[in-house]
Amino acid sequence: MSKSIQIGDKCPSFSLKDQHGEVFNSDEIIGDKNMVVYFYPKDETAGCTKQACSFRDAYTDFTAAGALVVGISSDDEESHKAFAENHNLPFILLADTDKKVRKAFGVPTNLLGLIPGRVTYVIDKNGIVRGVFNSQMKFEQHVPEALLILDELK
Repeated sequence: MSKSIQIGDKCPSFSLKDQHGEVFNSDEIIGDKNMVVYFYPKDETAGCTKQACSFRDAYTDFTAAGALVVGISSDDEESHKAFAENHNLPFILLADTDKKVRKAFGVPTNLLGLIPGRVTYVIDKNGIVRGVFNSQMKFEQHVPEALLILDELK
C-alpha cells in the first residue's frame, strides 16, 4: 500500500473512464479548476447513496466555488451510469476497477481491510491537496468539510 496522500502533497495524475464511457484525465483539470475527489466503497449501498446525494444536493455550491466533483469507486461504468441515473447525480463518477487510483492516493481500507475506505480530497487549481476528510460512517459530513476548504481557497 502506498503512502496516503496528505495536505500539501501533489495530486497523483490519473485517467479513468466515467459513467458515459468517456476517459477523464485529471491533468486536463489541473490549472483550470479546483477538484473535489471522493472515494467511496460501492454504488447503491445505503451509506454511499447518502453520500452521493449530499454531493448532489450541494452541487451548485461546488460549482459556485469553482470546483469539479468527482466520485471514484471500483464499480464499472455501467454500474456508475445506473447509480447516477437512479439518483440524478450531476457529477462525474469514475470506474477504478483495478483500484490503481485508490492505491495512488493511498486510500486506506476499513473494517479489517474488507471495506474500501471513504475519503474526500480537495485539490486546488495547482494540483495541490488542500484538504483530506476520512470517515467511513459520517457519510454526509464529507460535503460541508469540502465546502469549508474550498471557501478558504477563495
